[in-house]
Amino acid sequence: MAVAMASCGSTLGVYTKLVALEKQPISKAAFLGCNLGSDSLKHLCSSAKPRLSYSLSTMIPKASATAIEDGSYQETDVVPTPKVIIDQDSDPDATVVEITFGNRLGALLDTMNALKNLGLNVVKAKVHLDSSGKHNTFSITKSSTGRKVDDPELLEAIRLTIISNLLEYHPESSAQLAMGEAFGVEAPKQKLDVDIATRIRISDDGPDRSLLLVETADRPGLLVDLVKIVTDINVAVESGEFDTEGLLAKAKFHVNYKNKALIKPLQQVVANSLRYFLRRPSTEESSF
Repeated sequence: MAVAMASCGSTLGVYTKLVALEKQPISKAAFLGCNLGSDSLKHLCSSAKPRLSYSLSTMIPKASATAIEDGSYQETDVVPTPKVIIDQDSDPDATVVEITFGNRLGALLDTMNALKNLGLNVVKAKVHLDSSGKHNTFSITKSSTGRKVDDPELLEAIRLTIISNLLEYHPESSAQLAMGEAFGVEAPKQKLDVDIATRIRISDDGPDRSLLLVETADRPGLLVDLVKIVTDINVAVESGEFDTEGLLAKAKFHVNYKNKALIKPLQQVVANSLRYFLRRPSTEESSF
């Protein structure tokens, strides 16, 4: 049901301009041969409203507690954990994005407009409530094709746009998000140890593909880099889900090697490559 995502060669792209929290350069990979280029990301950086920037010299200005996107909260409330889910599995025709921040989110009209500025259509929007709060869900397609988003760069731009709006309109989320350290009004009080936070599991998901689960400390550009490191081993990423839960990022990818599930030795190669890559940002440059 999900749109296939084909592997590609290693190239450097516009994500080299995106400054990771740990000063890690970002690489690019394309799904289905799609190449976003720099237009959408340049727009994300050059929007008239203050947004998450790819330059550490530009910070999001402090927003007042009243600068809230159709939401409200009391400063004495316990700040919930913000969650952003990008789901490529549940709908064959659209990318499904879910945003949760307790019961503080409103209609998110500004966020929808920002997504439209990336060349996207919000074809469906709904809200549901449960014990964890209000869940705002959007079904998104590319304006140019009417199809779901299949480029990891654009998926990452969607994620950063949503987080940028959370930091702007809900500044209290800053201490709950990894990107709040560089772009928010308050850095997280606790920082995750990458070695401790990182978990990688690979299992068979039928005879033709495997399921790759990655949990690690979040940072800008992570989605793109995870796809790149996997496809550089000639493992194809078919589809998946990428969740941002506070300081953590959780990826679930359906992968295959030549249309078959990954054998155990290749699973180990993928896991070792990801562990090395994810730990590398914490390594001192002078140690090389």
